Amino acid sequence: MSKKLVIIGASGHGKVIADIAKKNGYYDIAFLDDNENIHECGGYPVVGRSQEAEDINADVIVGIGNASIRKKIQQSIPARKMATLIHPSAVVAEDVIIGVGTVIMAGAVINSGARIGTGCIINTCASVDHDCNVGDYAHIAVGSHLCGTVSVGDETWIGAGATVSNNISICSEGMIGAGAVVTKDIIEKGTYVGVPAKRLR
Repeated sequence: MSKKLVIIGASGHGKVIADIAKKNGYYDIAFLDDNENIHECGGYPVVGRSQEAEDINADVIVGIGNASIRKKIQQSIPARKMATLIHPSAVVAEDVIIGVGTVIMAGAVINSGARIGTGCIINTCASVDHDCNVGDYAHIAVGSHLCGTVSVGDETWIGAGATVSNNISICSEGMIGAGAVVTKDIIEKGTYVGVPAKRLR
């Protein structure tokens, strides 16, 4: 692991990633951002634009919440350059598989048998229970919970405080609203809210 890291996306999410990076031993941290008016983020400098990531001698992670943008940028960067960051306070079982470019934030819990895909965000105090499968570029938001043997499709967002019951499958590119409770499989893309979660028309 290099001790230098560039974070693509100078934002609040990026600041949290910078803190995790520092706790993981990175001592030289900088940002890339395509907004020319942003010159620093969280006290760290913005040193260039996102397309320059491949040419910089540093590890890289994408600090952008939007899944499709995160995916597009990450796929333009060689996997060998991508960092994977886990906050020291996260609890991650020894047999968990975590894809490159994923960030696991403070207080998250990931239990045995789980698989977390490429470029995911497992946010603050989220939990992913045993044998769950979280697809690439998915976001498990703050305080949300996946019960055992849940499958979450690629680029799906599980909103803050949402709960997905045991043995549930959620399709790719879905959106589960904050506080929703998912009790049945979701097979159609859309936004699902409420208790139990239902698709918005």
